[in-house]
Amino acid sequence: MYQGRPSSAPPGAALRGTEERRRWVWALYLVTVAVYSDMYVTQPVLPLLSTEYGLTPAQAGESVSAVVLAIALGSLVYGPLSDALGRRRVMVGTALLLAVPTFGCALTRTFPQLLALRAAQGLLIPGVTAVSVALCGDELPPAELAPVVGGVIAASVAGGLLGRVGSGMVAAAAGWRAAFVLFGAVTLAGALGLARELPRKEHRGGPGWLAALRGMARHLADPPLLGGFLVAFALFFAFIGVFTYLPYRLTAAPYHLSTALVSSVYVVYLAGVLVSPVAGRLAARVPSRALIAAGFVVAGAGVALTLARPLALVVLGLVVLCLGMFTAQAVAPAFVNRTAREAKGGASALYLTFYYLGGTLGSVLPGHAWQRAGWPGVAASCGGALGAGLLADLLLCRRK
Repeated sequence: MYQGRPSSAPPGAALRGTEERRRWVWALYLVTVAVYSDMYVTQPVLPLLSTEYGLTPAQAGESVSAVVLAIALGSLVYGPLSDALGRRRVMVGTALLLAVPTFGCALTRTFPQLLALRAAQGLLIPGVTAVSVALCGDELPPAELAPVVGGVIAASVAGGLLGRVGSGMVAAAAGWRAAFVLFGAVTLAGALGLARELPRKEHRGGPGWLAALRGMARHLADPPLLGGFLVAFALFFAFIGVFTYLPYRLTAAPYHLSTALVSSVYVVYLAGVLVSPVAGRLAARVPSRALIAAGFVVAGAGVALTLARPLALVVLGLVVLCLGMFTAQAVAPAFVNRTAREAKGGASALYLTFYYLGGTLGSVLPGHAWQRAGWPGVAASCGGALGAGLLADLLLCRRK
């Protein structure tokens, strides 16, 4: 683990330390935007992939589930690896490598090639996402942890928005491959900024790889932590299920929206950018479990609203879904970090593993529900996941 800050310092050191902290926190926010942009490049262009490669909606959705499943598996590695080797080394190295498959996706000519490179992206993304909260727990005073984690979640929302809207706009103008060129450049810029600003501290006395893995495994037997992991699973299952199959609904009757207009609907993500920092600050005064429960209830109401026929009500439902989902998501990772007594990198890794396992199933199973029952099937599967997550929060997340 990183060593703590000294108890005394020369005049001006505190001010310099605050400025340095502000700079690396913003570098962390920017690289978070970049890696989450990469994750969602294909989501608004799924109908284009279906047309080009002759794919069903569920098959095209594999371009999302491939990266999400790889993130889930990769998260199991990077949390304990950062406990053993240090946060900076892992985060900077994987962020730089991520630019390679992102650019490579623009050069593919078959769908299996695209899936392989999307999986490579997914294996590298958690080198940043699975370690960032543990880094904040190491480096920040306790009072600053929840607000900064809220900022990280807001940055992830902004990245999802940029990936979806930017990809759709670029694809409409220059084809979907051009979108990967754009986001490869964004990723490289974010990685270089992180390399410059992240604290250069010597890593001492790590627990070792096997010890870190054992510590991570013990978290699965801790009911509050297990509840937090199930919360993560349910949140992303519902969220990605709705937004992955939304383009199929909006490009069909009665809406018949173009790809560019569908991508503009993802501007509703701005609700998540706004609510995440607010939820992070509220966590200092309101119990985390209460905020998580409120988020589930609000998100469920949003999913129900999307069943309405008028487009304005569908969009309103998406806004409400974002408000609820990111209220819970802004609080839950910090709850897990505080609850873990050891191997905090492993705890953050497990949170993201469950989160993206939920996303993996959420990007596929609602597709089958769509093919069988249309949008009501998608809404039912996603609403059921939210209900299960609410039960996990209420029954398991109570502190011992």
